[in-house]
Amino acid sequence: MNDEIKRISTLIGDPVRSVILWTLLDNRAYTATELANIAETSPQNISIHLSKLIKADLLTVESQGRHKYYKLLNPEIATVIEGIASLIPQNRRKNVIDNNSGVKYCRTCYDHLAGKIGVEITEKFIEHEYIALDNKTFVVTEKGELFFASLGIDLEALKKQRRFFAKPCLDWSERKHHFSGSLAAAFLNKMFELNWIRRIENSRAVLITASGEKGLYEKLKLIV
Repeated sequence: MNDEIKRISTLIGDPVRSVILWTLLDNRAYTATELANIAETSPQNISIHLSKLIKADLLTVESQGRHKYYKLLNPEIATVIEGIASLIPQNRRKNVIDNNSGVKYCRTCYDHLAGKIGVEITEKFIEHEYIALDNKTFVVTEKGELFFASLGIDLEALKKQRRFFAKPCLDWSERKHHFSGSLAAAFLNKMFELNWIRRIENSRAVLITASGEKGLYEKLKLIV
């Protein structure tokens, strides 16, 4: 066990590989060239790092035409990377935000919502008794079943997915929990579908629309 922990921590802790993993938290696929530019390293060097991350089952690669696209292998890896970021001292976290307050306010964490809004939505779900914490995971209550059904979210289908259904995820900027898992991913997709939020180009920050402000207040009494 100790050897495996040393191995994975060494892999993640490398400066170039940590930039790769942090970049891929937006759940989009990147080419090696794009990642090399972001990490400010050579194509040859980025290729070596990507190969190591794939071999360690942290990344997946898909070929399309002449290009190869890299993504995180699964959502659990994103949770680990965000968890590591939560260890950054308060007075140094501004460097992680890259002077973009939108990232701290409302952003995607792989396939679910994070930041101040992600935390507040989770707190509203608990306040309205739509979800409840049970042995470090969230369960949906009877009231919650009606709520999510009203949004057209199929809970039974989500529970059959080979991943966590709903669990707390420590938000690195808020130091509180937002929720993650297949339910959180479905809720994020529903917010995009309803035009409550929009992506911001080249950023993990998302913009809450006027429709989103209205919808979040009507559904959760959340004022944004």
